[in-house]
Amino acid sequence: MTAPSNVSEQLHVTFPQIKRRLLSLKSTLPHTLHFPDPPESTTTFLILFHGLGDHDVPYAGFAKNLNLPGVLGISVRGTSVLPAALMGTDVPGYHFGDDLTVDPNTGDIADDSGFEKARKLVMEKLITEVLIEKCGWEMRDIMFFGFGQGGSLALGLAAALDTTSRVTDVTEGENTTAAGNKTFKGLISLGGPLPQSMVSTVTNRRKSRTSVLVCQLDEDAVDAVKQEFDDVKVVQWKRRQLSMPIDRDEVLPLMQFFADKLRNEF
Repeated sequence: MTAPSNVSEQLHVTFPQIKRRLLSLKSTLPHTLHFPDPPESTTTFLILFHGLGDHDVPYAGFAKNLNLPGVLGISVRGTSVLPAALMGTDVPGYHFGDDLTVDPNTGDIADDSGFEKARKLVMEKLITEVLIEKCGWEMRDIMFFGFGQGGSLALGLAAALDTTSRVTDVTEGENTTAAGNKTFKGLISLGGPLPQSMVSTVTNRRKSRTSVLVCQLDEDAVDAVKQEFDDVKVVQWKRRQLSMPIDRDEVLPLMQFFADKLRNEF
């Protein structure tokens, strides 16, 4: 797979330019980068979202450990701060929600307290402004990995990407250039359900064509994802606890999913 033609023919974006343009976002959307070896081999971007109360650095390490060929990892820090006192630690954590609300049934922090701030920063600044408009890539060159709340954000972004109704789609037809920006290359949500606040209200809308793998979700959460996505793979580990993968059996289906997405060109 090679870099998209509009990178070399239209924008002439070099790798140092891509790096500078990503780093220019650090003050607006803090993140940590992991570069493939060599960096110029980049053909795909993997955007990583951490879970509630975590931060970006460990997930850049996860991208490094995955060692996916030609994949530049962008580990994004949560857009809101969790105070250290609330975390019970000496350092603050971060989250992607618009607010912190408590589920009255469980007493836990609710899965979906809105993601509009995070959506705007990721979609409008990082993806649209930097990766697409300034660097010449397309949505289909982007994959996501999210844990917990981060997985919910990833699912919500993909579900909302193309909300065209089936009727409009058939009537107006497809534009091949636009098609590259109607689907992401793929995403993995580890323990993060689809947030209903990010699901389109367009009637008779078609399902998202982004391929997804969901892991450690209950049956109702899986059904909600299948209502919005055409291609859904479901993985359940032997253990019930939710954490990052701890052994080969747990990480293998994730690696296989990523490898399959990197092999397949649209």
